[in-house]
Amino acid sequence: MGAQLRVYKRRIKSVSATKKITKAMEMIAASRIVKAQRQVAASTPYASELTRAVTAVATGSTTKHALTTEAENPARAAVLLVTSDRGLAGGYSSNAIKAAEALTKRLRAEGKDVVTYIVGRKGVAYYGFRERPVAESWTGFTDSPTYADAKRIAGPLIEAVQRDTAEGGVDELHIVFTEFVSMMTQTPVDNRLLPLSLEKAPAEQETGAPGRILPLFDFEPSAEGVLDALLPRYVESRIYNALLQAAASEHAARRRAMKSATDNAEDLIKSLTRLANAARQADITQEISEIVGGASALADATAGSDN
Repeated sequence: MGAQLRVYKRRIKSVSATKKITKAMEMIAASRIVKAQRQVAASTPYASELTRAVTAVATGSTTKHALTTEAENPARAAVLLVTSDRGLAGGYSSNAIKAAEALTKRLRAEGKDVVTYIVGRKGVAYYGFRERPVAESWTGFTDSPTYADAKRIAGPLIEAVQRDTAEGGVDELHIVFTEFVSMMTQTPVDNRLLPLSLEKAPAEQETGAPGRILPLFDFEPSAEGVLDALLPRYVESRIYNALLQAAASEHAARRRAMKSATDNAEDLIKSLTRLANAARQADITQEISEIVGGASALADATAGSDN
């Protein structure tokens, strides 16, 4: 039984070391969530107001712009998938990939070819292992994205939207990312960024009066020029906000996963400690039994020699 006790002690030591690592990762993730939440809160109003501005320009003019006009027969769609660079975050990346797969399936059912763009090593590895084509990918910044990263991603996507489909362009741009709802809830979502949806004019949204006369706008140098200037910033701001939402979700998912791992390690240590105590008690009981048996045998031998 002594060998069994040594095995339990060795496993307790190993699990305790793992527990220290998971606890440290949990604390690091928790500290990063606060910063990520602040960045999300700071970027969301800008993205929302810029969307309103672009919508106002589009609804206030009769200009047919490539980035706001629906194609008659859309044939190709671009999907930007945002995953993580690192693991140990539970089902964070896999849930985002599942959402992208569902979106891809839906777009193909509509008769559209899908061009995939990926952010994060997990998504790149997933598509690479299955030998699926990826137009372009970006890695190395998912846990702490910057506006420069969003701008770098937006460039090829805007170019693809502006090109004709015969030249490799796309008619639609979708983004799949994980929305940060709360510390306990992160939801994968898919949004269509382009063409911009113009279901309601800004004045109607504010006043709630569908019949209200909309204001007239004068555009300098032209409505098309204004849209050319605003829409790249619109795409960049929306992508940046999505990256920040995804980063906050990643940290929250990793914190939750590491807390679960730490709790499991504590339970395993308690279980192994009970088994080690039982093995130690068995060793002691066996030693006592051997001593008592030896003493009894010695007493019997002494009694026999006296007779």
